[in-house]
Amino acid sequence: MIPFNKPLITGKEELYIRKVMETGKMAGDGPLTQQCSSWFEDTLACDRALLTPSCTHALELAAILLDIAEGDEIIIPSFTFVSTANAFILRGAKLVFVDIRLDTMNINEMLIERAITDKTKAIVAVHYAGVSCEMDKIMRLAHRYNLVVIEDAAHALMSKYQGKYLGTIGHLGCFSFHESKNYHCGEGGALIINDKRFIERAEIIREKGTNRTKYLQGAIHRYTWIDIGSSYLLSELNAAYLYPQLLLAEPINADRLRSWQTYYVALEELMLDDKLMLPVIPKDVNHNGHIFYIKVKNQTVRTGLMSYLEQNGVTTTVHYAPLHSSDMGKRYGLFHEADIHTTSESEKIMRLPMYFGLQQEDIHYTASLIKRYFADEEEAKKVKESYNE
Repeated sequence: MIPFNKPLITGKEELYIRKVMETGKMAGDGPLTQQCSSWFEDTLACDRALLTPSCTHALELAAILLDIAEGDEIIIPSFTFVSTANAFILRGAKLVFVDIRLDTMNINEMLIERAITDKTKAIVAVHYAGVSCEMDKIMRLAHRYNLVVIEDAAHALMSKYQGKYLGTIGHLGCFSFHESKNYHCGEGGALIINDKRFIERAEIIREKGTNRTKYLQGAIHRYTWIDIGSSYLLSELNAAYLYPQLLLAEPINADRLRSWQTYYVALEELMLDDKLMLPVIPKDVNHNGHIFYIKVKNQTVRTGLMSYLEQNGVTTTVHYAPLHSSDMGKRYGLFHEADIHTTSESEKIMRLPMYFGLQQEDIHYTASLIKRYFADEEEAKKVKESYNE
């Protein structure tokens, strides 16, 4: 059996967790949390990195930080995880869904400007599969209309756009360390702050609305409640699991990119024969091999292929159902202009096994099954045509 995912284990996690247990400091913002934060700030060259219990919490923290309120409009793609939407709905915002690009499955930057109104407060750029949105265009629009850009970079740690790490281009960035991600601690996340004016208040909101961070730094003698907030601190135990993975970020990234490239080469002939589509990586984008997906003709082909692979020991999965088609999406948002690609492309996409340490022979086996499926399908079609004649 080839599973769809295997959570990463470097072999050093237990050592770091034991160190935390020995110190007795297991709540948030201990030494390992600080080391993780420093790694992000040094590696990504961001102004501040605040670890959170999940990417969902990072997005929620961002929404509070921006004072999102009832009547505000947030531009997002419909092809994304529900957390991207929930963070802003919880603050009373209205969602404005914009269609995606056919090639990258990211928000179509050419359609954003027409969706902007005097109620628009922010644009959320979701980097699907660790492949960057067209950030230059998005940031120019944000500057022109005085909007904030939040990068939902849940998939995108170590990915780059024009040489700059994703999560560090918008005003704020959000990462996920869920067990399905390239680097994880079971559940975890981070808010990346790229605009210094947000740092102090973000630390307050993250500490339940108190100035406890200043107290811990020795800047004040007693901390008090001064703003709204919540408990957005990652456990020190989770940080201990994450830290050794960050130290191996480059080799982990290289391993995933090697697997991604092996898939691409093995399946390229099927793309040339118009049997399926492979991921597109735009110029000036360096992705991180988070997801390898194929797009087939329609849902019927996808269902058949997934069943065939499952029967032969390979686990695959689909991805997001467009948010605007859900009951909640209809209640709290609207789709701006026409849904040309969001629904149709989401019905074609199929994700193949991808994880650190995925064996090359398993990739070739999976690719051979996909080739065999389409070859058998073609043969069946010829037999049927012959019979009809």
